[in-house]
Parts: sequence; C-alpha cells; structure tokens
Amino acid sequence: MPDIFDRLTAKAEDPGPDGHGQDAMSKSVNNSDPLSLPESTARYTSTNLKSAAQELLKYGLIEADRKPNLYEVAINQTAAINNILEPLDLNLKIDDIRGLAFLVVSDQLFSEENDEWSHPLMRRQRLTMEQSLLIAILRQHFIAHEQESGIGASDAVIELDELLPQMQLYLGDTGSDAREQKRLRNLLDNLKNHGIVSDIDTSERVIIRPIITHLANPENLQNLLHHFRKLAGQGAGAGGKTP
Repeated sequence: MPDIFDRLTAKAEDPGPDGHGQDAMSKSVNNSDPLSLPESTARYTSTNLKSAAQELLKYGLIEADRKPNLYEVAINQTAAINNILEPLDLNLKIDDIRGLAFLVVSDQLFSEENDEWSHPLMRRQRLTMEQSLLIAILRQHFIAHEQESGIGASDAVIELDELLPQMQLYLGDTGSDAREQKRLRNLLDNLKNHGIVSDIDTSERVIIRPIITHLANPENLQNLLHHFRKLAGQGAGAGGKTP
C-alpha cells in the first residue's frame, strides 16, 4: 500500500489539466518577471557597485593608480553610482586625465540652500585657515609639476625643507625650528586624512595627490594667499616701527 510520500511524489509527476506537471509550474514561477520577485531580490545591487560606492563615501575619492578595479567600476557605472548617491545630495565626478573619481555636493543643493557649507559631509571636512594655506601652496607646486611633466603626471614630490620657509612667510616665524617642524607635520598629517598628500617618507618628502586640483577654486586660493600676504606685510611693518 503506497504511503504518503509515494502519493506526494506521484502527484508531483502527474500532468495537470494543461498537460504539464508540477515541475513545469514551479519553473514558470522561477522564471517570472523580476517585478514579481521578492523586493530584496528585485533590488539587489552588485557587489562591485556597492564596493565602489562605499569607497567613495568613506574616502571621497578613488584613484586609478591605487585602486584600479574600483576606478573601472566608477567610470563604467557612473550613472548607477549617482543613483545611489542622489538621496545624499552627492554626485560622482570623473577626471579621466588624472585617473580620479571623486565626490562633489550636488549643484541642486547649492541652488536650494545657497550655502556651500550646508551639506553635513562638507561641514565635517571643512579646513582650517592654516590647512587651506598649505593646500594653496601645495596646489601651486602641483600645477607647476603638471606644466612641466604634463597633465596627469604622477609623483609630484615636495620636500618639507622647501615647504617650511613658505609657510613661515605667511604665518611668521615662531623662533623655534622644532615648533615649526611640528606645526608643518601636523598640518600635513591632517591633509593626508583628506587624501591630499601621502605619508612623510624617510627622505622627509610628501607626494602631492592629484585630487588637490579639485579641492578649491583657484580664485579663492588667490584671495587666501593675498590675505596672508597682507597679514605678513602688516606684521613686518609693525616689527620695523620704532617706539
């Protein structure tokens, strides 16, 4: 006498009213339109797309020479990444000459808020005056490097001994070499967290990263340098006065 398992097996193998068995019906469900699938399956995002978006949100940029696979995803699936970033009021920009994929705040946010620092990510990454000055100096060196070696040329290197007197020109000399060195190193360490420079190597040098060309408007940088030159001039004038 057939048991319950025999009856269930026979039922699955028997053709239905249309001449097809239960297996055929199951296949038709599995091959149905994606819209009929569960939400978690229909909206699945590929792993490489997730990795690229997460990298951008974590560091703000992807460099081709450091993470080529993620960079390829960014340039080939820009529209898909922008769909992920849109609710955050962020956009992905590509500088294919320098091998950069980086985040910017959506233009729509500027038009609505009229405040370039209104975005929380921008507020978190806002730079101090001294950091901005150092960026302006580093940017001048990087542009000079590109003019000499070509746009997209890597390894724009600068020595700390070359940076220090330029910082002193604008910020003044504290009279202590150790203190000046510590101030410069702290500033460079902060800029490293923004992806602007590398670690200081054993030869007391840093590499200026190409993202620096997109961090500030050249006009604003010139105004910043003019401001520091004015302050430096006032300080020199005050120091030269006799009581």
